[in-house]
Amino acid sequence: MDPNVSAAGGDETPASPAGRYAPSPSGDLHLGNLRTAVLAWLFARHAGLAFRMRIDDIDAQRSSPTSAARQLEDLASLGIDHDGPVASQQENLNHYAAALGKLQAAGLVYECYCSRKDIQEASRAPHVRPGVYPGTCRSLSSAQRTAARDQLRARGRVPALRLASDVDSWQVAELFSAQATDGVYRDEVDDMVLRRGGNVLPGCAPDEEGDDGAGGHANDYAYNLAVVVDDALSGVRQVVRGDDLLSSAPRQAYVAHLLGLEPVEYVHVPLVLGPEGRRLAKRDGAVTLREVESPAAALGWILDSLGDAVGAGARQAVCELAREVGTGAPSFPPNRAHEVLARALATFDPEKLSREPVQWSGINRPPSASS
Repeated sequence: MDPNVSAAGGDETPASPAGRYAPSPSGDLHLGNLRTAVLAWLFARHAGLAFRMRIDDIDAQRSSPTSAARQLEDLASLGIDHDGPVASQQENLNHYAAALGKLQAAGLVYECYCSRKDIQEASRAPHVRPGVYPGTCRSLSSAQRTAARDQLRARGRVPALRLASDVDSWQVAELFSAQATDGVYRDEVDDMVLRRGGNVLPGCAPDEEGDDGAGGHANDYAYNLAVVVDDALSGVRQVVRGDDLLSSAPRQAYVAHLLGLEPVEYVHVPLVLGPEGRRLAKRDGAVTLREVESPAAALGWILDSLGDAVGAGARQAVCELAREVGTGAPSFPPNRAHEVLARALATFDPEKLSREPVQWSGINRPPSASS
């Protein structure tokens, strides 16, 4: 695809190749999130890429401007800088609509009238993988679609829109995960949701055809569509994120392929696990930067968790900075923290980064790889 053409098919100024970090603003970032952010920055800068920052606020009901501001403050306090303005998914709704329209024009979208209960029951069939949509609504006749649409309309609801996938799996370039083989990861692709269905907003009438964006539900785009468009608009060529998102990469890459977009390279890094072996969460105690109340201690813990992937000089720089501003200081100048990250970048070696999850045992104890 011509790099000057966007996912929507219009002219766009080409963006420099970039990596990115894109948190969802539903609360404060914990140390696991912040560790991934540091790694995303290190991988991008190490590869000579620009680094973009985006707020993934496609879910407006769960997103908070206050949380977004706090997240950006925390990232800056650890020295993470970025190129260009902070992007927001809420600013890209017209691009999502255009991308969806492109897929519709190609005959790759159909309405889905299934409830969650319908999907759960269908996924219990012995030949269906749990969580994979079996294509229940894909082959309905015109009369069946009309009847199903009328039933939803009577309940004040609109159908979801799904991708009519013509493959059952897709592969991506995966540069880190142990689940990849020779730098390639492949997983299932199903008829994923592109725009969610649901209740019609008050004062909005459902449209007659159910698929042209009316009904007050037009902006409820699915993440797997939105993130593909977002990354294309920002020139993202490298995505570093937690390995709990690995299985979504083939789906997103397949959507990008259908839209004629450049493929991205993925780097899925291990999660930080709490004492019970589950993904780190608030239940595990003081796990956010504000709860720890010491950016120096948090940055030191993150760099320690990277082990031999960063040199001892970076960890020593954290100690020097802590002595300079005080270990318990609630903040320190971002430019000083950035100097520490620059020290880490100078010696960063991705090949030495452990592929094992990191076990959280508190900010005052060194992190360890879980067994």
